[in-house]
Amino acid sequence: MLGTGMGGGGMGGGGGMGGGPRGLLKAMGEHEAGSRIRGAVLWRLLVFVKPYWAGLLAGVFLMLVGTLSGLLVPYVTRHLIDVDIVQKDLRGVTRQGLVLAAAMLLAYLGSAGQSLVLARVGQKSLYRLRRDLFEHLQRLSVAYHDRHLVGVTVSRVIHDVGVINNLLSEGLVTLLGDSLLIVGTMAVMLWMNPRLALITFAIGPVMILATVLFTRQARQAYRETREKVAVLVGNLAENIEGMRVIQSYAQEGTSQRRFEERNWDNRTAHVRAMSLSFLFMPVVDFLGTAATCIVLLAGGMMVAGGATTPGVIIAFMAYMQRLFMPIRELSQFYTTLQSASAGGERVLELLHTRPQVRDAAGATPLLAMQGRLEFRGVSFCYAPGTEVLHDISMRVEPGQTVAIVGPTGAGKTTIANLLCRFYEPTSGEVLIDGRPIQTITAGSLHRHLGYVSQDPFLFAGTVAENIAFGRDDAGIEAIAAAARHAEADAFIRQLPEGYQTRILEGGSNLSTGQRQLLSIARAILVEPRLLIMDEATSSVDTATEALIQKALATLLKGRTAVVIAHRLTTIRSADCILVIDDGRIVQRGSHDELMAAGGLYRELYERQFLPAAPSATGR
Repeated sequence: MLGTGMGGGGMGGGGGMGGGPRGLLKAMGEHEAGSRIRGAVLWRLLVFVKPYWAGLLAGVFLMLVGTLSGLLVPYVTRHLIDVDIVQKDLRGVTRQGLVLAAAMLLAYLGSAGQSLVLARVGQKSLYRLRRDLFEHLQRLSVAYHDRHLVGVTVSRVIHDVGVINNLLSEGLVTLLGDSLLIVGTMAVMLWMNPRLALITFAIGPVMILATVLFTRQARQAYRETREKVAVLVGNLAENIEGMRVIQSYAQEGTSQRRFEERNWDNRTAHVRAMSLSFLFMPVVDFLGTAATCIVLLAGGMMVAGGATTPGVIIAFMAYMQRLFMPIRELSQFYTTLQSASAGGERVLELLHTRPQVRDAAGATPLLAMQGRLEFRGVSFCYAPGTEVLHDISMRVEPGQTVAIVGPTGAGKTTIANLLCRFYEPTSGEVLIDGRPIQTITAGSLHRHLGYVSQDPFLFAGTVAENIAFGRDDAGIEAIAAAARHAEADAFIRQLPEGYQTRILEGGSNLSTGQRQLLSIARAILVEPRLLIMDEATSSVDTATEALIQKALATLLKGRTAVVIAHRLTTIRSADCILVIDDGRIVQRGSHDELMAAGGLYRELYERQFLPAAPSATGR
């Protein structure tokens, strides 16, 4: 038995989302949520390298070996010059030469080993973070993906994760190594000649001031680059996805201009960020040169006065290089830290986004489905204040087929979205076999459900792989049988490699009708108990429609089905037809009953099948 309830007006279909689902981009999420580095964000990101702590410790150890060996080189050089060469001690020169070679070799091995170990740790943590992000994206509700551009999401998973990886895998160890190198260098210089060291360090306050000024400007600049690259990637993905529309309306020039605007904004942001670095680095080099001049001038006077030795001056010169090199690296590290903080905040925000569709506490799997459906007073809105469905009530018994028809925007696709549990009702209940749909785990519900949309989606892969998408264990015999039932076997065997023919991205090497037949074969193969057809014949020619109707006769047999139809030829034999208008059920009954009753159904039917009245000119 089929029952219906009446309701009120609203927007319809899948498009009533208050300005369009992709229009709700929320400014990319995406303003930077702070102007300073957020330590809590960085601390929470460390969980992704925690499993690889042994590799990090190995990297730290190798860093210590390389740093300490590097500090030893100038000291050994100083002893070699001031003692062994001055005293013409050949054995001493040989001994110090071997020590010097060993120290340089250890410094090289420590640096190379550190880079190799940290690269491995970085790639492992990068893999884990992207894996977790993709897993989470698959758990998020369809509503999330409707409201966020694909390109922006890709930017989060690729670009932001990459910046975070640079910090976690190498940045933190580099910070430790450079800090140790600076402290160690200063300590050795003070130990060798305190007076000369203090004179040299006089350049320090100027260096600190330059670094502070740079980091203040760099903070905003690098934050802006993250924004602009996300916008650019989003625009690129959207234009590639809509290339057929762009070309069909000859809007290549307009699209090019829009892309160039975003590309120019991205270029400007990066140039500004790089310009700051290019301005700062020469300042560091200039200060390093000034410090070297101070060492030469003051040290030369000390050597002339007998207060120090040439070996000390040469050692100081070497230590000056070691002192200013990590200072440059630390200034660059700050920009990485800032970018990672901003990117990490967005990544964590994505990871902590809760699905809007969630199983109720204590939800249990649906082990077997009878196929009884019921809507009880269901209302729904995509955006607050804009109701799409109003107080919808209906009941479908196991094995029955209910058809839903109505004008564009009436709310038909929204009913399918609620049945597939892509969205939750704003009010009322959807029940499956008498159970509220929230008490059934989503995964188990979808295993009993077959969904065929008006825009069939195929993955890049073979024909066989696409048919078997819902059943990975299906053999070629079962796949071919499903294709025969879907009336797809004939055209598949005419393809260059039959079932092993590779489908291009989006199924672009197949017609719309062929893609739809494959999607029906996919649904047949999983043997669903509940079938939802969302205008499956709306975009095909009459010949293909006949094939699809024949395939549907097989697919619908013995199953509960909800068929959303634009072409009314596909639903004449339905057990009941529901007529939706403005978010309300305004009529119900069989085809004959509705035609006899008149009203909206008869009007829709006559528009499609009765010949148009002759015009005044007789044409």
